Amino acid sequence: MRRLRIFTWHVHGNYLWYLSQINHDIYIPLGGARGPGYGGRGTSFPFGENVIDVPVESVASRQFDCIVFQHRTHFEVDQYDVLSPTQRELPRIYLEHDPPQQHPTNTHHWADDPNIMLVHVTPFNALMWNSSRSPTRIIDHGVIDQPEVRYTGELRRGVSVVNNLASRGRRLGADVFETARRTVPLDLVGMGSQDVGGLGEIAPLKLRALEARYRFFFNPIRYTSLGLAVIEAMMIGMPIVGLATTEMATAVRNGVSGFVDTSLDKLISAMRFLLDDPVEGRRLGDNARRYAHERFNIHRFVRDWERTFADVALHGRRRRPLLKGGTTT
Repeated sequence: MRRLRIFTWHVHGNYLWYLSQINHDIYIPLGGARGPGYGGRGTSFPFGENVIDVPVESVASRQFDCIVFQHRTHFEVDQYDVLSPTQRELPRIYLEHDPPQQHPTNTHHWADDPNIMLVHVTPFNALMWNSSRSPTRIIDHGVIDQPEVRYTGELRRGVSVVNNLASRGRRLGADVFETARRTVPLDLVGMGSQDVGGLGEIAPLKLRALEARYRFFFNPIRYTSLGLAVIEAMMIGMPIVGLATTEMATAVRNGVSGFVDTSLDKLISAMRFLLDDPVEGRRLGDNARRYAHERFNIHRFVRDWERTFADVALHGRRRRPLLKGGTTT
């Protein structure tokens, strides 16, 4: 198909970088005074020439082929301020990054429209949301491998990566992390982590090299999508320890690529085991790397997204009904 012009907001930097590997052009608004989503490309990621800043005041006069929403505010409010009426009639996708934050099973997604494709990033998210009339599709995460970075595990400590953990509370596992840290040597990385004795924010492309020296990766999060940080750690061959909730229950196999459980006591025992047995840690990490390459490789991710854009664009040209329930995993 021809190269598409896709408009979206800059909501999730890592995800946008991986999404930008598609063979289409992505336009994002630049106008920081409007708030989150309007910071343009920024400098944190090595975006290619296909990620293009558009001054927010000129967005309505540009030609696009598809609109991708990633945040409720942009969908319910900002599109009426930023996009023209013609642009609001273009083929549309709502990319949902999270499981429902209100009731875990009964929440109706606000993108309730048979002409908007609702894309979930994990099967768990799709299971939990009530997607109502929206046709849905699951596109599993995909991450770029950094073959020059491999797990070494010489540092007898574990590492967790969560942004603003202290302020985000129980859902992101602030209490879980603190309980584990009392008995197991753990470091915390991420925005705001220095406020609770962590190492602070690490540049995204330097994070894996820092993690590689730790004995294991610990994910304390109770309820969210499968974190890209977990997959990136798996990609370099790290053993994973985490709560057996959400998509984590399928991403990590007990005794094969790491340890997952709903008992924190059992997870702490697993962490101590990995601290004392680096050979076993390397075995688990090698398995984690193989699984990550099978399920989360960037080539499969790009194919899934390009197929989705083709389907949505074809619907927009021919006004065919979007099909409900497509899964691309």
